[in-house]
Amino acid sequence: MPNIKSAKKRVKVIEKKTLRNNMIKSAYKTAVKKFEQAIEAGNIEEAKTLFSEATKKIDQACTKGVIVKNTAARKKSSLSKKLNAAMA
Repeated sequence: MPNIKSAKKRVKVIEKKTLRNNMIKSAYKTAVKKFEQAIEAGNIEEAKTLFSEATKKIDQACTKGVIVKNTAARKKSSLSKKLNAAMA
């Protein structure tokens, strides 16, 4: 455990940031899972709406710094490939 006052504060701040990051990461992972379940079930219309929601969550995670820009682009690209394959 830290003894210095500023180090104690850093521990508190890091705990708050970690909780926030985990919430954001969990939200985008859940959105992606819902989209993939809709694709597997064959619900194309539902998948389209869930695709836009998932891309929005991925962009939010990218903006907040939870995931890197290239990771976000790669995830959105793979989701769009799955949607296009399901529509074809």
